[in-house]
Amino acid sequence: MNEFQRRQVKNRVIVVVLVVMLGVYLFPIYWMFSTATKTKLDAFSLPPKWVWRPQAENFRNVFYVGGGGALGKVKGVEVKPKPSAFLRQLGNSIVVSFVSTILATFLGALSGYVFSRMKVRGKDDLLFVVLSSRMLPPVVIAIPLVMMYRALGLFDTRFGLIIMYTVFNLAFAVWMMRSFVDDIPIEYEEAALVDGYSRFQAFFKFIFPEMRVGMVATAIFSLIMTWNEFTFSLLLTGEKARTAVPSIAHSLGTAGVNWGHIAAGSFLMVIPVVVFTFLLGGNLIRGFTFGAIKE
Repeated sequence: MNEFQRRQVKNRVIVVVLVVMLGVYLFPIYWMFSTATKTKLDAFSLPPKWVWRPQAENFRNVFYVGGGGALGKVKGVEVKPKPSAFLRQLGNSIVVSFVSTILATFLGALSGYVFSRMKVRGKDDLLFVVLSSRMLPPVVIAIPLVMMYRALGLFDTRFGLIIMYTVFNLAFAVWMMRSFVDDIPIEYEEAALVDGYSRFQAFFKFIFPEMRVGMVATAIFSLIMTWNEFTFSLLLTGEKARTAVPSIAHSLGTAGVNWGHIAAGSFLMVIPVVVFTFLLGGNLIRGFTFGAIKE
């Protein structure tokens, strides 16, 4: 076997491994979608049914509820559907996640620039303090947070959740953006300052555009963390500002687990993040490779 043939075999092995890994990653999505589109009987059938007649009953039950969560006729009595709280909770998730992600990314970019370029006394200690805010499990600070939010009137408000998630993601954003700013040549700024630009103008005109790929990567990770966050949304909200993730957990009723309902709600929750990541995927890959090639 010559060098060309060995390289072909190696490439085919890599392709096979990648296809297997892709299948492993996509299988939970397939299983979730199949459970959401199956009847309860098909979802629990053994061996599993690989071919079934898709139905949208579970998706409809996510947005509409009747007596006991059922629609149609129950014991001969027509049950009229009424809107569930899921659509409002999904709207809360979208507003809170995207606004807090934008704020955390922007503030993280400014802070990362300061920690990277400026001479700050005790810089390493401050960075550790920022990082330490992510070391505590959310449940440890739950009681004082709930008391503080109730005293300040922030309990069960979107504004309160936005503040919480902005602070929650800020440590991650600061560390991420600081590493990106470190990889931007300082000569850009020095040339701008020599040309008469102020520090503020040099940052927004030359450095901020170069930070775009890093900000996109930071925003995607921050959005995913906020979108899937459960504890703060459960403890700091009531019915008004609650996001969709805790509502899915509430599908665990006393009459048994409605897996079709949970799978349908979970599948709907995945779509906005997938669309957001797909739209910004090109910048995400550039963000991962940013700074990989040094001068």
